[in-house]
Amino acid sequence: MKNEIAPRSNPLSVGDIAPDFTLTTQDRKDWNLAEHVKLGDVVLCFVPLAFTSVCSTEMKCIADDFEKWSSKGTTVVGLNCDSFAANKAWADKEGYKQVILGDLHRQVVKGYGLYWADLNVAQRGTVVIGQSPDGHGKIKFVQARQPGNAMKWDDVLAMV
Repeated sequence: MKNEIAPRSNPLSVGDIAPDFTLTTQDRKDWNLAEHVKLGDVVLCFVPLAFTSVCSTEMKCIADDFEKWSSKGTTVVGLNCDSFAANKAWADKEGYKQVILGDLHRQVVKGYGLYWADLNVAQRGTVVIGQSPDGHGKIKFVQARQPGNAMKWDDVLAMV
């Protein structure tokens, strides 16, 4: 098992240390949070399911503004509980430029307090992680949202 994160019943809070994790991308590559936090802010966009309307809208907004995020040194990734194969099909169909991570064992979504138990998927949410002075990832922003409510990406982009 790659991730040993204690489950939480509530989302992490601003100022908390972000639990490190490694998940598989849609291209079957390992992606590690700590490695990316060293390069700049990381925005984790938790979405319930691939190929659904609000999730697709959020991922499209990220892809459309990919250069804006990159120019700020920010890495933005999608994160759901789907397989790499489903995420690959979704990313290819929609033309996403960003990485989409699959948390098949639900350890990260549970450890970040963004688990939707009724459907056994990720809750919709956004977590911004920056580097703390000691080099760990530190939560700068967190928002859990109700189903159907998309993120206002311009607000997050202005913050990083």
